[in-house]
Amino acid sequence: MNINQLIIIIKKKINNNLDCDNVEVQDKTYLHTKHKTHEKNKFHIKLIIESEELKKKSRLESTKIIYKILDEEIKKQIHSIQILIH
Repeated sequence: MNINQLIIIIKKKINNNLDCDNVEVQDKTYLHTKHKTHEKNKFHIKLIIESEELKKKSRLESTKIIYKILDEEIKKQIHSIQILIH
């Protein structure tokens, strides 16, 4: 799977499971390519989610919800994930 396919899947899953105004997925893998633990088919992503639903929850609750939604992708394609809720 390439990063563009992963971004489409992430956006679709988040939009289908949460009430969001906007979901932005940024590929930050390039920042980590020289790290010893870098794996070629694992990505570093940054999620920027605009959601009143998530803003009403604690940061921990929001993170748990997103991790549950993206469980399969985190296990297989995502090495690192940064989450910003607006």
